[in-house]
Amino acid sequence: MFSLTRLSIGLLAALAYAGATSAATVTPLDTGWQFRLAPNSALAAQHPDQTSWTAARIPGSVQTDLLVTGNIGDPFYRDNEAQLQWIGLADWDYQLSFNVDAGTLKQDHVDLVFDGVDTFADIVVNDKPLLKTGNMFRRWRIPVKNVLHAGSNTLTVRLHSPIAKLQPWLLMQPYALPGEFDSSFGDEPKGKQTSNYVRKANYQYGWDWGPRFVTMGIWQPVQLESWTDARLDDFHIAQPHVDADSAQLSADVSLQAGKAGPAHVTVNWTAPDGSTGQTAQDVTIKAGDNTLHVPFAIDKPARWWPAGYGAQNLYHFHVEVTRAGSTLVSADRNTGLRSVELRRDRDQWGRGFAFVVNGVPIFAKGADLIPTDSFPERTTPEQLKQLLTSTRDANMNMLRMWGGGYYQSDAFYDLADQLGIMIWQDFMFGGAITPYDHEFLGNSRVEAEEQVRRLRNHPSIVLWCGNNEVQTGWESWPDREDFKKSISADERQRIDNGMRELFGNTLRNVVKANDPDVPYWASSPSTDFDGEANVLNDGDYHYWKVWSGSEPIEHYLDVTPRFQSEYGLQSFPVMSTIESFAAPADMSPNSPVMRAHQKFANGNGNDRLLLYIRANYGEPRDFASFVYLSQLMQAEGIELAAEHLRSSRPQSMGSLYWQLNDVWPGPSWSSIDYYGRWKALQFHAKRFYAPVDVVPIRRDGHTTLHLVSDRTAPFSATLRTRVYDMAGKQLSEHSKSIDAAALSSTDAGEFSDAELLHGADPRRSVASFDVIENGEVIAHHLLYFGLAKTLALPKQPGLEASWRENGTVLRISTKQLARGVWIDLGKLDAELSNNAFDLFPGEHVDITVRSNADLPALKSALKLTSLVDAVQPETKK
Repeated sequence: MFSLTRLSIGLLAALAYAGATSAATVTPLDTGWQFRLAPNSALAAQHPDQTSWTAARIPGSVQTDLLVTGNIGDPFYRDNEAQLQWIGLADWDYQLSFNVDAGTLKQDHVDLVFDGVDTFADIVVNDKPLLKTGNMFRRWRIPVKNVLHAGSNTLTVRLHSPIAKLQPWLLMQPYALPGEFDSSFGDEPKGKQTSNYVRKANYQYGWDWGPRFVTMGIWQPVQLESWTDARLDDFHIAQPHVDADSAQLSADVSLQAGKAGPAHVTVNWTAPDGSTGQTAQDVTIKAGDNTLHVPFAIDKPARWWPAGYGAQNLYHFHVEVTRAGSTLVSADRNTGLRSVELRRDRDQWGRGFAFVVNGVPIFAKGADLIPTDSFPERTTPEQLKQLLTSTRDANMNMLRMWGGGYYQSDAFYDLADQLGIMIWQDFMFGGAITPYDHEFLGNSRVEAEEQVRRLRNHPSIVLWCGNNEVQTGWESWPDREDFKKSISADERQRIDNGMRELFGNTLRNVVKANDPDVPYWASSPSTDFDGEANVLNDGDYHYWKVWSGSEPIEHYLDVTPRFQSEYGLQSFPVMSTIESFAAPADMSPNSPVMRAHQKFANGNGNDRLLLYIRANYGEPRDFASFVYLSQLMQAEGIELAAEHLRSSRPQSMGSLYWQLNDVWPGPSWSSIDYYGRWKALQFHAKRFYAPVDVVPIRRDGHTTLHLVSDRTAPFSATLRTRVYDMAGKQLSEHSKSIDAAALSSTDAGEFSDAELLHGADPRRSVASFDVIENGEVIAHHLLYFGLAKTLALPKQPGLEASWRENGTVLRISTKQLARGVWIDLGKLDAELSNNAFDLFPGEHVDITVRSNADLPALKSALKLTSLVDAVQPETKK
């Protein structure tokens, strides 16, 4: 379970915001806070017990504070979500008494700094109103020297429900802009969503994979900063040009100075190998804001590479600005040196979309990342590390940070830097149509400037993207089409122009001015406003005819876009995760609780799961079998799509499936559940995203074989093709030499079913393809000759397990072919090196097991399942 007592990502974000030390004195204001339901709130009469002051935690939210104080139950348990909607409709007060000494007040400048307030708030100090906030993603700096006094002071933050604040205004407007998902709880009329009009994480209003908890709170740290001589704003290492021979860099320092005069800037750096360098420059500082540029070069730089292409080299930079021998400000920064290009060459398929890092075209392998919790302050550094390590361990090299959530902490990007995970960074616009007024545009621009400046030193960020699905939604979604018909042509044009101004110009110019070394992309999917969005021959592509359109999984083979940045299939998490939010009486696909946790199609998503399970495997025996089969279906379906994309290189240069993770426990498109447990899809991804993969694509009785390689050098190997019956008898074998080109998909053969089977029964046969290098199998794939429910799989495969090396290694073997082997250790926390695989008789798989449980507990908990165990007998062939 997530812990509220551990260091939060919000605190880490504050510590990393400046990435530096400064002459300013910083006093954290993180303890001693209290909160209450505002006595003047419309809901105070219904909840009078919440109007008394109670201890609060900063960073935090009203919901998590109510949970910690025992005033509400677990928001994720059963259908508690519905009972807690009132919280987001009420106004709340936070208050802190804090001491200020006379020395602080002698400083020329004293600022109150909020790293993040969620969202509409009145900031009051000693009963004097100072600021009204209106953006969850911005930092707020307030001069308070003139309102503080020595001794005790009072800081009050009065939070307003974003729904209650905006809804009366919206209902008086001639129309409401199309949003994403209507509330299921009646607090907003259908089609009248307030979330479009506020700069707040959209997913908190409910999504088709997550609950509706409209949070309020001080979700990032608060501090008091005082200074006289100088205060550091930012330290950035710009990278105008980086190649193997030289890195042309600039140390850019932004500071506020108390007075003008000469100064000296010194930049020191330490390379990954421990060698050092230095440059220095005399400057003249003016009173007020200053930006200092110190150009320098590093010969033969040790460059930063994505995972699988080289080392994640990071340089350490230290800057000092001195005057008359005294340090005004100093700062430290770690960053990697690399070049990034979004290559869009024209070719026989249209216009490409490929990430090129240090001159090497990278096939992007990964998934889309959503927020890590409904309440972001609960995510711990350990959980971030587990999530990103799981990403790397599954041979992924990219995550797309989806635009309906929030910008992650520097701690997240630090880990991505260290692990070589490229980040496609959406700005936080998640599909809703945006207002075109100047206030919204200006608010969004400042947000973008702050976030780009905060994050631009991370080499992992390889793309800034304006939004998720705003353009394609406006152009093609049915509700948008209906909306456009309901308003005048002039108003349609104003809305369209407003979106083009925000995503085509404003955000693009922010990136160009603040992080020109990284490309910008207007929307996902799009052609960067060069034409229509979501087309196969240009830009990136989201494909949802499979799942949302109920088309068969095989239709993934019908589309070959230049870069597929979204596609997905749902599944349930494992039973131990389900048991964390559901009672025994809830264990059926369409129980009220399961429907409450299934957010697709207003709870009807479990019927969609059953449709795909029945179409491919048959009828589940029971609820646990339904859960297992949902994961098998998801894993095998996404594998087909991902391998098709990889085998189509260079026509396609990216596969990012939807989605990596969860915000709460329940069914979704994720491959890692809320508690960090790998689903079958994550284990499959580790194989289908491997650096070398052999990919058989079978359609209409014909198979094309591809050898896919991410290696930067060609290699030679042996391709072995064998056919077995399902009892394990080898029917045929053929081997040949094959040369794999670098960074490519190499055609490895074409076969009809007849050529592979030589008369064998396709229902009782399976083909095995192996790529062998220096005597070692480096890629392996099985091919079946029909849907799983049509195959004559052995009814009793005879799976066996034995424990070795004191419970750290589990060996699995089988007497006959076992398809979809799943190892379950129940409620025990355990990490397995392998799972969700097919196994031939006479072979075994050794799995490394990491767990705090002892061997007797592991033996007792172990359960093995394969496909035939989960399907009702009458549907087996």
